[in-house]
Amino acid sequence: MKVKFYSPQREYHEKKEEFNSAISKVIESGNFILGDEVSNLEESIKKYTGAKYAIGVASGTDALVIASDILGFKDGKEVITSPFTFLASASCLSKHNAKPVFVDVDEESFSLDANKIEEKITDKTVGILPIHLFSQMCNMDKIMSIAKFHNLRVLEDAAEAFGMRWKGTGSLYKHSGTVGDMGVFSFFPTKTLGAYGDAGMIVTNDDELGKLAKMFRVHGASKKYHYDYIGYNSRLDTIQAAVLSIKLKYIDNAIEKRAAVAKWYEERLSDCEYVRFPKIKGEQKGVYYVFNILAEKRDELAAYLKENEIGNSIYYPIPLHLQKCFSYLGYKEGDFPIAEKLSKEVIALPIYPEITEDEVDFVCNTIKKFYKR
Repeated sequence: MKVKFYSPQREYHEKKEEFNSAISKVIESGNFILGDEVSNLEESIKKYTGAKYAIGVASGTDALVIASDILGFKDGKEVITSPFTFLASASCLSKHNAKPVFVDVDEESFSLDANKIEEKITDKTVGILPIHLFSQMCNMDKIMSIAKFHNLRVLEDAAEAFGMRWKGTGSLYKHSGTVGDMGVFSFFPTKTLGAYGDAGMIVTNDDELGKLAKMFRVHGASKKYHYDYIGYNSRLDTIQAAVLSIKLKYIDNAIEKRAAVAKWYEERLSDCEYVRFPKIKGEQKGVYYVFNILAEKRDELAAYLKENEIGNSIYYPIPLHLQKCFSYLGYKEGDFPIAEKLSKEVIALPIYPEITEDEVDFVCNTIKKFYKR
C-alpha cells in the first residue's frame, strides 16, 4: 500500500464541480487582482475568527514580513521567539534588521516556553512572536501578561493554526491570531485551510493596524498612486480566494476528521514503547494540522517508512539557531537543548481529512514492524 503524506486530489474530486465553477467564474469575470472573491473571503474569515480586520496577502511569509514592519520589529530592535519552527517565523525579523532572540521550547508541547521569556527581555526588546504549531497554541495568557507588563507588541504566527482557539483563564475561546496585536495565517496547500497555491492573511482587532495592513499590501498606497509608505506588492490572488471560500464552508468538518485520524494514530501506537506523543496543554481547542510523534531511531524510521511508500516529514531537523543563515546571531549547539533534542526525535505522519482508516492501520503496523526487526 502507498500512503502519501498529503493528497489534495481526493478533496478536489469530492468537490470538483464547486471548485471548477468557482475558478471559472473568476476567469470569466476577468477581475484577477483583489476581485470580489478576495473581499468575500476576508469577510468570511472575519466572521469565522472574530477578527475585526482580515487582509488577504500573497503568502503566510509575506503576512509575517508586512506585520513585522507595521509593528516596528526592525532597525536593531529585539523580538523574542522560538528556534523550533519554520524559517519565516524569524527571517521576517531579520529582513527588517531586527534581532530574533530565541528562547527554548516546552518539551511536552514543543511550544515557545512562556516561562523563559522574561529573562530575555532587554531595553531593546519591542515584541514577542509566539508560533502556534504542532497542533496547539502557545500559552497566550502568560505571553499577553508579560507583553502588557513590559509594553511589548505581540505578533501571533498562526500560519499552521487556522481553527485553533485559546480560552486559558478567560471566559471565551479566542481564535488563533486574534489574541495579540496582529496575527497571520498561511493558506499554503498543505494547511488545514489550504489554497491551490501560495496565499496568506493578516488579522487584527486594531483599527490603525488594520488600515496600515491594507495599505502596505498595495505598495503603501492610501488610494491609487498616492503612497504614504514604502509598502509591498502582496495581494491575495482572486482565484486562490475563490478556492479558499469553497474550502472554508467545510472547515469544521475537516477539523473533526483530522481529530478522528489523530485518535486512530494514538490508539494504534499507544502500546509502542518507542513512540511518544506531544501533549496539548492549557484550556484550548487544538487542530491536527500535522500529527507528530517522538520516535527512537527517528532517521532510520523515516527511511523505513519511505522504503514502504509511506510519506512522512520532519518538522524540524535543524533548529533555527543552528541554521547557517542565523550564524551571525552567535548562538551555538547546546544553547537550546530541548529544541535540539526534539529536532532529533520528531517525525510527522500522514494526516488529512480524506485519509482512510486502512491507510492509518498500514502506517502504524509498519512503524511497529520497524521496531520489531
